[in-house]
Amino acid sequence: MFSKKNDVLKKPFIIFLLASFCCLLWGSAFPMIKIGYSLLQIPSDEPFSQILFAGIRFTLAGLLTLIIGSALSRRILLPKKSSFKNIFKLSLNQTVLQYFFFYVGLANTTSVKSSIIKGTGTFITILISCFIFKSEKFDNAKLIGCVLGFSGILVINLAGNDIGMGVSFFGEGFILISNVTSALSTCLIKKYSQDENPVVLSGCQFFIGGIIMTAIGLVMGGKIHSFSIQGAGVIIYLAMLSAVAYSLWGILLKVNDVSKVAIYNFMTPLCGVLLSGFLPGEQEALLNIKNLIALALVCAGILTVNKLSGTKEKSP
Repeated sequence: MFSKKNDVLKKPFIIFLLASFCCLLWGSAFPMIKIGYSLLQIPSDEPFSQILFAGIRFTLAGLLTLIIGSALSRRILLPKKSSFKNIFKLSLNQTVLQYFFFYVGLANTTSVKSSIIKGTGTFITILISCFIFKSEKFDNAKLIGCVLGFSGILVINLAGNDIGMGVSFFGEGFILISNVTSALSTCLIKKYSQDENPVVLSGCQFFIGGIIMTAIGLVMGGKIHSFSIQGAGVIIYLAMLSAVAYSLWGILLKVNDVSKVAIYNFMTPLCGVLLSGFLPGEQEALLNIKNLIALALVCAGILTVNKLSGTKEKSP
């Protein structure tokens, strides 16, 4: 399906456009989840209600991904029998474990610390890709680019009040574990998409992972305390952005080095901060000088990896 488009999808400008669009969608999830919690009356001290919310979102995202993919392909997209094992492993890492650890960890630490730790995800992705999967080489350009990009995240999070010194395994530790599962998932998508349609991978792993998370949330007493048309709209939007963003991301990973795609992860928290500025009481984030400095550092990191890295991908 994608063989004739591979050359186009390898062009740096196309990677930039599509990956940036994915990150913009993911960034919009931060304020939309906050709005969803408010509309659905899910308090911050009920992590299993949050997991239930996420489970419903990802179950719907899986269905939407397969429906949209089938419509665009003009045929029903179904996974190969040989892919079920890989899809299940991917769903555990990409959806269940990542968001379980993230939501529980977030309930036990500050959002500032979570943002800083979450920003290390790209480092972990590149390290796993280079040193565990050995699908590409780790060079100075990757190191410099990651340092520049991570510096941008530090500018956003550290140019303010004291971030605190306490460390909790169930807080910061869980956020770090969620990063590891996310990074592992990125590499698994790269590997598994060589034998399976990336859209099928995304749709099936979302659906299976969403069902598992929904079951966990219900069994552990999670509840949606209020339901409305507006709340349903938020869930549909979040499901749609997951379906579109992860499908595009998987297609990019299929034909490009992991690091050339993963480096754009730095833009997700940046977009989240900027878009959160539209929420009441957070408008000052839109034109804050530290956000502009962070944007410059992120762009410098992206250019470093894409322009200076001479790495050629190895066969998996």
